[in-house]
Amino acid sequence: MNRSSRKTGTLKYSLLLLLAAAIWGLGTVCIKGIVAEIPPFWLVGGRFFSAGLVLCVVFAPQLARLAREGRLTDHLKASLILSVPMIAGYMANSLGLTDTTAAKSSFLAGLYCVMVPFIAWGLTRKRPTAFNMCAALLCVAGVGLVSLAGQSDLTMGWGDAVTLLSSLLFAIQLAATSKMAPGRNMPAITALQFIFGGAMALVVAAFVEQPPAAQAFADPSMVASLVYLVLGATCAALLLQNIGLAKVPAASGSLLLSFESVFGVLFSVMLLNETLTLPMLCGFGLIFLAVVVSEWLPSSNLAMRLRKRHQRRRRPLVLASEND
Repeated sequence: MNRSSRKTGTLKYSLLLLLAAAIWGLGTVCIKGIVAEIPPFWLVGGRFFSAGLVLCVVFAPQLARLAREGRLTDHLKASLILSVPMIAGYMANSLGLTDTTAAKSSFLAGLYCVMVPFIAWGLTRKRPTAFNMCAALLCVAGVGLVSLAGQSDLTMGWGDAVTLLSSLLFAIQLAATSKMAPGRNMPAITALQFIFGGAMALVVAAFVEQPPAAQAFADPSMVASLVYLVLGATCAALLLQNIGLAKVPAASGSLLLSFESVFGVLFSVMLLNETLTLPMLCGFGLIFLAVVVSEWLPSSNLAMRLRKRHQRRRRPLVLASEND
């Protein structure tokens, strides 16, 4: 495959990650009232277990083929490994929301884009480049401007610390998915991952929370939001994420997924008549600049010239022999 074809293929999978971010951004608007009615661990467990059942039905032929080929056990092991940081991250994020603001939660959870290059380095031995690190810092600054615009309380509380832990868990999940995805059937992995993760969360919920009240499900708007949460923000978005991360490096993928905050604000402005401020616009610009630095600069003529100059400086000096 030539270089142009590889770029086209990578672009396609990058767009899948952007689409996942857009689905999550719309989900922020659509499911705003759910967390007030359903305890967080029950919500996380029900969300993922239901999504897993849906995907197991949809991808039953692929699961059956893996079983015939003797590859199902490998996929079960990979799914179980990936489900642990995924579900722990979502549970920590939901728990943190009980003691912090949505804006601070969005910012702290978005810090995974700085952590991913280092975690991926540990898993794949691929050192993050200066472009990766510069892009990650720009992205954090952009997410901060988008999420924290107008916030006066920037102190760190218990809920903030738990949310920061969720960010670390999300980073581990993204880096691990990027490492384990190649060569595996990602729709099957995603379906099984949801079943395992959802079951874990439901077991925890049964011990620490009261079940949600039945009347909460009598509201049609609540039911519609739950359907979007399961089918859109879980089945579709996380499936797109896992497929995209099979082809896009973890550091680049985390930047593209951070556009969730951008889409969340844009949908809030369009659907909830929220105000778009100058700091938010500056944040959008920084996040876009981060993607440019990560994706375009490394392949630009300037970067190539800098790499050649660095290689010339590191080239060992050849000494003339005594016979010359």
